[in-house]
Amino acid sequence: MDDWDAGAARAGLRRTEARDPDSTRDGAGGRSVFLRHTSQVGEGELRRVRELLDAAFDGDFGEEDFEHALGGMHVLVYEGEELVAHGSVVQRRVLHAGRALRTGYVEAVAVRADRRRSGLGGVVMQSLEGVLARAYPLGALSASDAGAALYAARGWRVWGGEIGVLGPGGPERLPEEEGSTYVWAPDGGVLPDPAAGPLRFDWRDGDVL
Repeated sequence: MDDWDAGAARAGLRRTEARDPDSTRDGAGGRSVFLRHTSQVGEGELRRVRELLDAAFDGDFGEEDFEHALGGMHVLVYEGEELVAHGSVVQRRVLHAGRALRTGYVEAVAVRADRRRSGLGGVVMQSLEGVLARAYPLGALSASDAGAALYAARGWRVWGGEIGVLGPGGPERLPEEEGSTYVWAPDGGVLPDPAAGPLRFDWRDGDVL
């Protein structure tokens, strides 16, 4: 077991995770970026992700919020053995203009407090956008006031039309999400047109967006 495997074991990573073929390592900065599915993340590492999110959101990140971040692809950024940033993308369906668009929805983007404003948010988003470009015609997310500048700087656009959900009782408008829902399309892709109708997201427990 080499030094990296030993560190990975202490972090709760399995050997296959430590050698993830989609990972990158910056030897000079001691930074490692891992990209893998929830099914490939060990229990110990998931606990670290949960702790990072709890701290980053000042305790305002509930179990339903964490559930929303699972089942897709995770970006995990380590400096040495310390998890310093995370983000995930999960699949959702969004109804627009009579089509159910396969949409990559970005969740749980967080950077440890003492490592903010060091470019780690951009590192996370670059990896997530790579997933979106390879797997989805559309990306979407709900931005906080603090995170909006990061997304806008990377070419994400505020959806200029109505936002809704396909709820248990039928379509519902979500006016509180209008102005904070961002969309993104890969190079060569075309964003939906707000004039063609609302974006209606699939239903889920907790915060729909």
